[in-house]
Amino acid sequence: MKLVPSALTLLVSFLILSCANPLIEENKKLREQIIGVHDEVMPKMGELKALEKKASEQADSLYAQDSTATAEIESLRSLASQLNQAHEDMFVWMRQYSLEEEGKTPEEIKIYLDEQWVKVNQVNKSIQSALQQAEEKIKH
Repeated sequence: MKLVPSALTLLVSFLILSCANPLIEENKKLREQIIGVHDEVMPKMGELKALEKKASEQADSLYAQDSTATAEIESLRSLASQLNQAHEDMFVWMRQYSLEEEGKTPEEIKIYLDEQWVKVNQVNKSIQSALQQAEEKIKH
């Protein structure tokens, strides 16, 4: 029976602390935004790889037809590399992203999440840029 009052005291203390530090709620919202960016671009990973393959194939095909078209061949190979890098950037970001908050203050968590917000948006920008370049350069 002593467990119930102790658990109740712990719960009330947690609720008071949660209300006392607005960073806790702000961190929760920021983490949701970070995951939202991830969820927006993650479905595009397959498209990145398909376009990378298409750019490489077009570069190889063009080389076989006209090996003197070096500027266009190099442009397609560069695009394939950009698409691959955008894909890799997402997985590098995901491997380093941590949900672990235990033992950290709300201020430390806020600093970490601010850094992650910048990183995930850089990944998003890289992916969007690569897709836009592919749309402009790849013949369908």
